[in-house]
Amino acid sequence: MFHALALSRSFRTPLRWLLRLIPIGLCILMVGCASPPGPRSGQGQGPSIGSTPLSDEQSNSIAIHALGLVGTPYRYGGNTPDGGFDCSGLIGYVYVHSVGQVPPRTVARMSAFGRPVAMSELRTGDLVLFGSSTPSHAGIYVGGGRFVHAPSTGGEVRLDRLDGVYWSRQVTQARRP
Repeated sequence: MFHALALSRSFRTPLRWLLRLIPIGLCILMVGCASPPGPRSGQGQGPSIGSTPLSDEQSNSIAIHALGLVGTPYRYGGNTPDGGFDCSGLIGYVYVHSVGQVPPRTVARMSAFGRPVAMSELRTGDLVLFGSSTPSHAGIYVGGGRFVHAPSTGGEVRLDRLDGVYWSRQVTQARRP
């Protein structure tokens, strides 16, 4: 009996350790799966479709999706249609749901996302960023000199013109993912 008891204890100890390690291993696996990949070369922050530029179809999909969100309430830090949008949350939501691309979450970081585009060469789906040294506001160009953005507290996502009185006086740059 002593021998059988000693044998069962020797199997219980490794089994106890194994049972203790399983939850820890699962936690590590879940954290690893939840962490986004690091930046890709030349693509800003987060995962992207790859190093190839967006197709015309993808660019148009972005513009159509952005136009469909006009009227959604503004909310600082917002990034869903139900909760509202701030400008970078709107851009992130549209890009993820239109083409599966995750742009940086802040406007300041968007200024290094993709590649610069001359304002004369804008196409649908390009980002327009406003501000002198570090941009502080952004929108999605939808064609015809217009862009969709989430302008300010108390407002809602709207369509504006780049040549409008206010926006034409702002320092503007464009980026193409």
